[in-house]
Amino acid sequence: MAISLVAWDFDGVLNANIQDGRFIWADTFEQDIGVPVERFVQACFLSGDFDEVLVGVRDLEDVVAAWIEEECLAISPRAFMDYWFGKDVHPDMEVLDLAARLSVRQVIATNNEAHRAGYIWGEMGFSERMDRIFAAGPMGFKKPDQRFFEEICTWADCAPAEALLIDDNVPNVEAARKFGWNAFHFSHDTRGGLEAELLRLGLL
Repeated sequence: MAISLVAWDFDGVLNANIQDGRFIWADTFEQDIGVPVERFVQACFLSGDFDEVLVGVRDLEDVVAAWIEEECLAISPRAFMDYWFGKDVHPDMEVLDLAARLSVRQVIATNNEAHRAGYIWGEMGFSERMDRIFAAGPMGFKKPDQRFFEEICTWADCAPAEALLIDDNVPNVEAARKFGWNAFHFSHDTRGGLEAELLRLGLL
């Protein structure tokens, strides 16, 4: 069955913002904000709230606001998120050039909450590159949940065998295959084989 839809993961695939397992935005955080990045990571990502943020149960802006108040910082939550999201902009032009050569429908399939998903779609300009963004926050569930893949297929009106996921997370890739999708595990070691895989699938 021919592929009619390509779903791209964002961070680590379309956006080259991860180096050696570390998000690049963290490198200048203390210099820019005046607080060790570990304190922000602990408050936002390791406190137990972030899973709820990712699926839209809690609002990221509220979590950020509480941390800013705790740290007595003179910055608004919105301004902080704009700074944070902006530091995380590292589009992978090699991958995007490949995507631009495809003639099938393409979507972003990301485990991002609503604010960042909106930033990706709007400020980063991906609304001009992709047909739609599917993000965990607005959807209410995240990869590798089967519902994530089902919702994309429902929107695209395609069978699972007609869909291809390109993702840097092994559990997501395995889940996609379990649900009948084609999937490519994208990594530093495999990125050189992506073009060949797209050719094999008849997409280039």
